Amino acid sequence: MKWLWFAYKNVIRNRRRSLMTVLITAVGTASVLISIGFALYTYDSLREMSARESGHIVIAHPDYFDKEEETPMEYGLANNETLRQRIEKDERVRMAIPRLQFSGLITNGDKSVIFSGTGVDEEVEFYVKGPFLKVLSGKILTTQSATAEPQVMLAKNLAKQLNAKIGSSLTLLTTTTDGVLNALDVQVQGIFSIGVPELDKRMLLVALPTAQELIVTNKVSTLSVYLYETEQTAILLAEIAEQYSNFGIQAWWQQAYFYFKVKALYNRIFGVLGVMILLIVFFAVTNTLSMTIVERTRETGTLLALGTLPRQIVRNFVLEALIIGIAGTLLGMLFAASASFGVIFMDIQMPPPPGRSEAYPLYIYASTWLYSITTLIVITLCIGAAWISSRKAANKPIVEALSHV
Repeated sequence: MKWLWFAYKNVIRNRRRSLMTVLITAVGTASVLISIGFALYTYDSLREMSARESGHIVIAHPDYFDKEEETPMEYGLANNETLRQRIEKDERVRMAIPRLQFSGLITNGDKSVIFSGTGVDEEVEFYVKGPFLKVLSGKILTTQSATAEPQVMLAKNLAKQLNAKIGSSLTLLTTTTDGVLNALDVQVQGIFSIGVPELDKRMLLVALPTAQELIVTNKVSTLSVYLYETEQTAILLAEIAEQYSNFGIQAWWQQAYFYFKVKALYNRIFGVLGVMILLIVFFAVTNTLSMTIVERTRETGTLLALGTLPRQIVRNFVLEALIIGIAGTLLGMLFAASASFGVIFMDIQMPPPPGRSEAYPLYIYASTWLYSITTLIVITLCIGAAWISSRKAANKPIVEALSHV
């Protein structure tokens, strides 16, 4: 404790220099915490978006994921309702949702456009989509009577191509499971966007019974299983794969191509940025301690002449760097935490990520492990800088140190 007090007194001997070093360390620490916190928020958002889009676990026909269908619903999932009820008995499962993927032409009478459609369970589908499906006008699909005209929701760019508005009547044309062309008149119920320009040009949603009527089938393409906790996906995936080995099963990350591309990009960007910031902190502390050591060369010589061991000299400079590192990281954590809480109330919108058209709010994660690891790295760099800078001075001959000017 005595040596720590001596180190503190030495640090405040030159207050201006020490303050600048502490501020550089604080800014560096805060920059690392804010940039990585933003990256972690982005990863978490993309993960949830991917899981909401496909389901945490997707169950299908054994050949669905590996082969191309020659006829619609060739690899469809039969008896899906029985399987759905069995899956939903697990208390970790929020719900299991059937979906039917199909494609064809949609026309307004004057113009026809290729579409990529999904038949959905209207009672639960929009609950799991949450904020990742933005309804721009109209309403979501609802349960309707058998006599009412079937409803459809169009992606915004598809609606624009067809000049369709809420209430417009359109016709869907596709091929049935028997290879026969079938058509169905539908009414536009809503217009939405999922933020991906390419999908917004082709995507539409209809109720599952409507899609089955159009395709003439009682099958579905997939059964998407949604969990309460995304972290439990791997465990439940293994259990379902063992229990239902006669089905094709994939986890959300096996379909999340966009997630991994963005994550790889951000890892490189923020990785290089973090290394550069930490190097700046290292060189700033090294420069400050080097100047301090040179100025105190005669003092060091005096201590050596009085019997102080070289390792004790090094220890004293290391303790000074430790104090600077602790002060800098504490101040940096305060800056980063303030920024994390501040952006919550500022409603700052970030530009759309690669491949998307919708902006998203800026948030910065503040996690205990992130703050702990960053603090440890910064303090270690400060100690390393002091050790490197002070070794030569501590081993300098006493006469040479005392005669230093």
